[in-house]
Amino acid sequence: TVSMLSNPSVARIVAARLISRTGGEAAFFVGIWGKAAYELDGSAADIALVIAALGLTGLLGGAVAGMLIDRYNPKRVLLGSELAFVPVALAFLTVDSLTGLVVVSAFLGLVSAPTFTSIASFPPFVTDDPAELGRVNALVETAGMTALITGTAAGAALATWIGIDAIFVFDALTSLLAVALVATVQLRQIPQDEEPDGSGYEAIKRGFRYAFGHERLRFYLLAGGSVWLLFGLFSALEPLFYRDVLERGPETIGWVNTIFGIGLVAGTFLAGRLPDRIRSARLVLGLMALNGIGSAIYIGTDRIAVVIAGAVFWGAVIGVFAPAVRTMLHVNSPAPMIGRIMGVSQVIGEVAKLGPLLLAPLLAVRFGVQAPLAVSGSALTLLAAVAWRTGTRLDRTRTDPVPPIDHGRVADEPITQVP
Repeated sequence: TVSMLSNPSVARIVAARLISRTGGEAAFFVGIWGKAAYELDGSAADIALVIAALGLTGLLGGAVAGMLIDRYNPKRVLLGSELAFVPVALAFLTVDSLTGLVVVSAFLGLVSAPTFTSIASFPPFVTDDPAELGRVNALVETAGMTALITGTAAGAALATWIGIDAIFVFDALTSLLAVALVATVQLRQIPQDEEPDGSGYEAIKRGFRYAFGHERLRFYLLAGGSVWLLFGLFSALEPLFYRDVLERGPETIGWVNTIFGIGLVAGTFLAGRLPDRIRSARLVLGLMALNGIGSAIYIGTDRIAVVIAGAVFWGAVIGVFAPAVRTMLHVNSPAPMIGRIMGVSQVIGEVAKLGPLLLAPLLAVRFGVQAPLAVSGSALTLLAAVAWRTGTRLDRTRTDPVPPIDHGRVADEPITQVP
């Protein structure tokens, strides 16, 4: 994995991911939450509305970005979205009401989602070797997971020493640094889709239709979505677990999630060392099952030592799972549709994370906090077991050609450099 960093383009993409997301995590976890809860004295419902605004506009941004990537390439889309991000980040300096915070957060979701879709689309544009794809995806995810740690730490330091608004200036600066890094990245030229003239909406629809119309892609998209659905339920109920079950304060949430982040980084590091031959549908299903087990360990007790052990284990599992699923999506996608497939993946992830926000409060009132979380983890493990036969069948056809686009043929083209 480290040897891939000798490729200057890979190194710049990974560095840009780390720097840009460090600013983004600082802005989200400390800046936006801090402004909502402390400066504007928002309620739980107010904060949920802010998160919903971010997520809903992110759905649109991710879908549109996928179409633009297939037309222009991920480098151009990333540069455009990072530059558009700067004035939106600075707009938080002018926010003095919860309504204003919701509006600016909505714009933030719209311009930030394309950065995630672009980064997710980069690996096939720098290599077409399946083994190298896995290593590049692992490096990109390692950078993103590391930013969970560096971003929250930077946000806490800026809020303590300067003030919450300084975080948004920092976020804007990290985007500009990412632009400087990505501007010199060299990409492979990949085949373009012989797409008929039509609107961007038609191109987006075509991407969704292709993604869900072919079994292997549908399998990996839904596998990823099932884990993010569990993640979404936890994001809604986890603070109550710390408050009502562990009877601990918000500082415990912070440092346990830092430990969780260390597990994530360790998992992505391990993912880059997996041999290509074991990247398969059954590996994804095994990791799905382990996600359920890890969440059960994490949430199934009131002993903080067990919670910490569960956080490390679950974090490591997700750290392996995320790049593994993305690599399988890459190798099963036709080159001209990589951006749109990544856009579909992001939309599924966002929907999965937002969906439980509607149901979680009702479940907590009826069954408490631990029971719904424990059952959801068990259900994920059971789902992986039920799908094992399908995964085995897909692995038998793993080397079959990628299904054609609209009965066309995607021709191989020589690797060339584009600006």
